[in-house]
Amino acid sequence: MWSHGPPPPAMTEEQFRLLRELIQAHCGIAFREDHRRLLERRLGPRLEALGLRDFSAYHRHLRFDPRGGAELAEALDLLTTNETYFFREARQLRAFADEILPALAASLAPERRLRILSAGCSTGEEAWTIAVLVRDSGLFTGWDVEIAACDLSRRCVAQGRAGSYGEHAFRAPESAPMRRWFHLRGGKWVVDDGLRQLVRFHRDNLVAPDALAAVPPLDAVFCRNVMIYFDLEARRRALRAFHAKLRAGGWLLLGHSESLINVTADFELVQLRADLVYRKPAAGGAP
Repeated sequence: MWSHGPPPPAMTEEQFRLLRELIQAHCGIAFREDHRRLLERRLGPRLEALGLRDFSAYHRHLRFDPRGGAELAEALDLLTTNETYFFREARQLRAFADEILPALAASLAPERRLRILSAGCSTGEEAWTIAVLVRDSGLFTGWDVEIAACDLSRRCVAQGRAGSYGEHAFRAPESAPMRRWFHLRGGKWVVDDGLRQLVRFHRDNLVAPDALAAVPPLDAVFCRNVMIYFDLEARRRALRAFHAKLRAGGWLLLGHSESLINVTADFELVQLRADLVYRKPAAGGAP
């Protein structure tokens, strides 16, 4: 429609409001007032693809068309931010490896089963980093280990599951130990099968009523730099889902700039030697 004609129409303030409210209600992502041009730029090609004349028609398509759910997933793929790499926020990961994993190995020794979630996993680098830390710790040999990794974006989940990355994903100096778990193939670094068996990727909406329904009871949750894009109520819904899935004494690791102050009192703040993390209180209030 627009390939050889006029450019796609501009998004009006009212159209932006309607689309922003629809997206926020669905997944908690809160776009600011100054994000109108971003939505216009990224969603504009969808009007042409669907043969729609303007963003009002696109909003109606999302709400009322039988294919609206699939299109909303397509829109979210275009709108979500996926900046990540191996060993991001390395200080916290070292604290996880040096303090939390040994504590989990001791407390879970009778059952020899470990369950961790990478929530909002983006393209999978965090999940594979966690898997390497678990493997390299040597504490869980012979255990039943599963790392669940979920994201709202279908594209991100597919890339994480493929486990294929460019050189840029290894840009953190601390990521050097990762390379022995990857093989260079066709110019990409592809995850080794010995690591692949630990991680299971799936699509999930952290603020939906059935959030994490496919996830087993958890010993630790990573949700780093995800809820910074949520409104307050969406953060609370996601945190309720984490709290429900975490076992008593389970760990919650957030991004370095994130805090639960004025959000929820369901988790206790724990001072590790090298970092601050959160924890679901142990049963009966025991340490």
